[in-house]
Amino acid sequence: MQQGAEAVVRVTVGALWQAPEAVRPVDAPALGTPADVGAWVAGLDPDQRVGGCVLSQLLLGERVLITALRPDGWAQVVAVEQASARLDPRGYPGWLPAAHLTPARTAADGTPQVVVDATVTALHTRPDGPVALPGVVLGTRLVPAGPPLDGWRPVHLPGHDEPLWLPAVHLAPAPTRPPTAAEILAVASRLLDVGYLWGGLSAYGIDCSGLVHLTWRRLGVPLPRDASDQAAAAQRVELGTERPGDLYTFAQPGSRVHHIGIVTAAPQGHGERRMLHACYRHRKVLEERLPPERTATLVDARRF
Repeated sequence: MQQGAEAVVRVTVGALWQAPEAVRPVDAPALGTPADVGAWVAGLDPDQRVGGCVLSQLLLGERVLITALRPDGWAQVVAVEQASARLDPRGYPGWLPAAHLTPARTAADGTPQVVVDATVTALHTRPDGPVALPGVVLGTRLVPAGPPLDGWRPVHLPGHDEPLWLPAVHLAPAPTRPPTAAEILAVASRLLDVGYLWGGLSAYGIDCSGLVHLTWRRLGVPLPRDASDQAAAAQRVELGTERPGDLYTFAQPGSRVHHIGIVTAAPQGHGERRMLHACYRHRKVLEERLPPERTATLVDARRF
């Protein structure tokens, strides 16, 4: 790999760090190859889960542009599949271990035709064989390596010469049409009670804009990564006319959008509104009626 080249992520969930120096001793499980994101999140205390050292996460097979390589094994990259107009017009910038990447020139870099539909699954060496790669998460896009066999599907993997297998029921065809409100809410609802994780983008931990990004990613729609960029990219909807599947955006006066959630019901009398969101205050994904303190910062509704 070299500076200026494109690469793909070879771990199931890779963290995009603010800087190599931001890494803490507790982050060691997230730095391995393979990365053990489940163990990493389980080892974080509530304050460590909301620290700003992790900017986002990258899923297996996701493309990045390498902008710098350090002798100590760190790569500065732009995540080209996570738009961030505010930070870099090419995508979301950050750092990750170079060992989490592989050159973008293998069969695994073809056009993904299937997407993981299980919350978390594993890849096996053969149908019903030993686990080769655990922790593959919802929304991961994969390239088929052949037809199903006995209920299993082979797929190409970045950094693996031979195809790996996972249950065919854990996959869905890559969507080719805009999602319906019912589909949006069905995907997002599967992440209810997932713990809040700043920069999180998986079923191991997720933040508010990560929930929106991952939900639409699973349904074949690429969205920006951050809440303010998501709001800017969507169509404004007059409050009172929002419907399930739209988005509520929140901001302090004079500040950019800092929170976003998915509308789950049409507004009711007396201003009652409901949404599904990754809530910093409750430290998890939940569906709730907007409390007064949240309504006080409600800006508008948006629609993709």
